[in-house]
Amino acid sequence: MKKTVLVMALLSVCAAAAYLNPHWFREAGNGVERLYGNVDIREVQLGFRVAGRLQAMHFEEGDTVAAGDLLASLDDRPMRESLAVTEARVLEAQARLDRFKTGSRPQEIQQAEARVTEAEAALENAQQELRRQRELMKAGLSSQRLLDTAVANHDQAEARLNANKEARALAVEGYRKEEIAEAQAGLVATLAQRDQVQTQVDDAQLYAPSTGVIQTRVREPGAMVDVGAPVYTLSLTDIIYVRAYVSEARLGKVTPGSTVYVYSDSSDQRYQGQVGFISPRAEFTPKTVETPELRTDLVYRLRIVVDNHDQSLRQGMPVTVELLD
Repeated sequence: MKKTVLVMALLSVCAAAAYLNPHWFREAGNGVERLYGNVDIREVQLGFRVAGRLQAMHFEEGDTVAAGDLLASLDDRPMRESLAVTEARVLEAQARLDRFKTGSRPQEIQQAEARVTEAEAALENAQQELRRQRELMKAGLSSQRLLDTAVANHDQAEARLNANKEARALAVEGYRKEEIAEAQAGLVATLAQRDQVQTQVDDAQLYAPSTGVIQTRVREPGAMVDVGAPVYTLSLTDIIYVRAYVSEARLGKVTPGSTVYVYSDSSDQRYQGQVGFISPRAEFTPKTVETPELRTDLVYRLRIVVDNHDQSLRQGMPVTVELLD
């Protein structure tokens, strides 16, 4: 009876100790592989792809943002003015291409026809004058100078008629394929310029790339910022990693995809994770990691993806990692 009471008392003490200090209970287990590491939350330096004057900052340090939230804006007035200019050039290039494709208007063709008719009448008149001067020359009633003038007028009228006929043919046929292709290329170039300026207008708005917490607010409205200059530092919270290290002797017990449990000293929460990466290169144990081995031992870096993470896990927090058999 006394032995039974003693056993029950010891079990009660162990249960109370496990409830009050679960870490003591885990340390007391046998055959459990433990690693030590730190929480590694990735941070992103957020900046604009264009330079300009900072107009608005919409979040403060510590605020939680979701992917797609508008974080900051630049003064986009100069960019919009440039966009208006390029849109006008697009309209001009489109009108030029349409004119080339359509060809000459009916009125232009009729005008070319009228010029040909006029040139034919002038040539006929020049021919009659030339014949008359030749007949007078034979009769001795004209001079060589008048005959030469009649010949020159005839040649000019004939050349003018040929030129007007060519102009009429061009008006009827329309523009050449090369001219239409050139106009098409000009339109494509202006459209590309417009898209480029539109991209600059869009880049004047800075959006959150992922869910996270604003770590630092670097700039304030009114400041001039260069391309890529950070205005926010964002800590990503969609995926949280643990950076741990394993010695070469224990490396065979860890494989990518292995399920692990992660514990912190700040709470009794148990987090489940998976080994996502094992470094192929050995390195010396970092000073930020507490391990039972000597700091000069060579270890291999692990990256563990925490599945059920919450806000209790913070950047750099030391954690204990238990490997499952």
